[in-house]
Amino acid sequence: MTTQRRRLAIRGAIFIVLVGLLFFFSHYIPQPFTALMPPGEDFDDFEGIYSSSDKLGKFLQALGPYSPAVFVLFQIFQVVAAPFPGELTGVAGGYVYGETMGFLLSTVGLTIGSWVAFELASILGRPFVERFISQEVLHKFDFLTTNTGATICFLLFLIPGFPKDYLSYLLGLSRMKLSTFLVVSGIGRLPGTYLLAVQGAKFRSQEYTTLAVVVAICAVILLLAYLYRNQIYHWLKHRHER
Repeated sequence: MTTQRRRLAIRGAIFIVLVGLLFFFSHYIPQPFTALMPPGEDFDDFEGIYSSSDKLGKFLQALGPYSPAVFVLFQIFQVVAAPFPGELTGVAGGYVYGETMGFLLSTVGLTIGSWVAFELASILGRPFVERFISQEVLHKFDFLTTNTGATICFLLFLIPGFPKDYLSYLLGLSRMKLSTFLVVSGIGRLPGTYLLAVQGAKFRSQEYTTLAVVVAICAVILLLAYLYRNQIYHWLKHRHER
């Protein structure tokens, strides 16, 4: 067995163990609010979960005791393969499980997903990453793959709207240690993850005034990040080169 295959086998075994633990402990985690769906109602619009937090919530509620584990898997695959927007799953987490539990479950899923993306890039290399990231994005942020500083990466994970899933793959091509990456990505994602969970929780509890304030704050931050995206990019690149 080659070194690459051995590393993949080991990481794959670790991932399987983690998924097994998720389903084992899922029974002991607070379950979805049953008010989301009347008892006995079937959920047959599986494709709808990709576009609606309400439908995703109903789907999760229908899973019973395995719901938290499946939600964490959704967050993992949202990072690795990006089949649906991260905002959708983040808001759904708060809507279905409440502010605190939704935030915690999302954090676990995003952390594991970031680890998987980082390890895949580290083991399989640039040709594999090019399947997920366009050449334009790779060229623009190629400086991150050489001597990347932890502070710069933390700021990138912290900036709203920045493609954090791509960042996990990019940093997997760098010489950054896995432990450093997990700390930087994990902490950097916390504010955005929490705000999404709060939005979902406030919407479900019909606290529309608080929800409007949170949404307005997020919108302003995203708008500023978008308007000054070039300045932020050049500043970060300059700080990295220094």
